[in-house]
Amino acid sequence: MAQLSSPMPGVPAGTGAGVHSPNSPFAPLKDRADVLPWSVLTTVKTKTEKNRLLPVFPADVQALNKKVQRIQGFMMPLEPGEKQKHFLISSVPLTCSFCVPGGPESMVEVKTKTPVKYSMEAVVVEGQFAVLNDDPYGLYYRITDAVAVK
Repeated sequence: MAQLSSPMPGVPAGTGAGVHSPNSPFAPLKDRADVLPWSVLTTVKTKTEKNRLLPVFPADVQALNKKVQRIQGFMMPLEPGEKQKHFLISSVPLTCSFCVPGGPESMVEVKTKTPVKYSMEAVVVEGQFAVLNDDPYGLYYRITDAVAVK
């Protein structure tokens, strides 16, 4: 029987920002002063409540709620098509179309005003940021009314 293991010793699989494979054909994200860093989003902890795992956000992450933010990452389409209006953006590129690269703290759900052309390279979107305390899909973050920026 196959066993899930983390590529980083001591870190459970499916948590954290994800690991950018050194074999990836895509360059890691470049540091940008104008985007919300993933290192901030991944500071979330979790608690167990009634057989559910819920996020516990530090004050600096809670302060981002309902404010316009920019996020940089790799698109994970939720539907087929060249242009996307609803997708996930991840801190690292996908290595497999059936795998998520990290935990929920490594992804932001994006809903755009106008469709964004799918790209395997990193993209930047800006929109209304939401910190999700109890999302039914297990997501921690969402950006709505988003637009692609350079």
